[in-house]
Amino acid sequence: MTTVSCPSGHPSVSTDYCDVCGLPIGAAATPAAVSIPAPAAAAPAPATQTCPNCSESAATDALFCENCGYDFTTGTMPRPASSLDLPSAPPSVPPAPVATADWVVERWVDPDWYAVQQSDDPCPSPGLPVVIPLTEKSVLIGRPSRSRNIHPEIDCGDDTGVSRRQAQLSTDGTRWWVEDLQSSNGTYVAPAAGPLPDDPIVPGQRRELNPDDRIYVGAWTRLVVRKATPEEKSGHA
Repeated sequence: MTTVSCPSGHPSVSTDYCDVCGLPIGAAATPAAVSIPAPAAAAPAPATQTCPNCSESAATDALFCENCGYDFTTGTMPRPASSLDLPSAPPSVPPAPVATADWVVERWVDPDWYAVQQSDDPCPSPGLPVVIPLTEKSVLIGRPSRSRNIHPEIDCGDDTGVSRRQAQLSTDGTRWWVEDLQSSNGTYVAPAAGPLPDDPIVPGQRRELNPDDRIYVGAWTRLVVRKATPEEKSGHA
């Protein structure tokens, strides 16, 4: 039996069409079909909703529009911001005016006064005075006491010979007076050019100070009341 080959190489008894694949025996071989994969199905686009107020897109489960704040649940715009919603700023407090002093007190360590007091405390080293502005018309000379709520404007706390409430200075703006407040060791007044005082002033009676007077208290403290310099008035002394 005579067989022939079809264009695809199959043996066939029939000479017109292949017994296996049916191709015409005389036809040219047809290349195998190329399988082209079908395109993948596109992922479904996420569902969105459009804001009726500003037309921006938002997820279907969004409660508010991120652009304008429209409430998808109630269909309303959010309440405008109010000053009540914000933390209130503290009220503006104007700075306190700086008190200027026309008068000052110089507080000195006086070795000569210390020499006649016979104090058991060592005398501090003399140096420049402590200058205290007098911003009130009545000021206290003494030593502080927190327990007794005593806070003298003329603080002589380092001189233990000074009483808590030693003396009071007062003025009418032009003249100054000093008054002893029943102190333990007395308050003394003397002019700068004279000798050290021997007798204290009378307690409870005001003594007017002359321009060159000095006040002596405690074991070594000497006080001088004088007019403030222009630098001291401006606070740049």
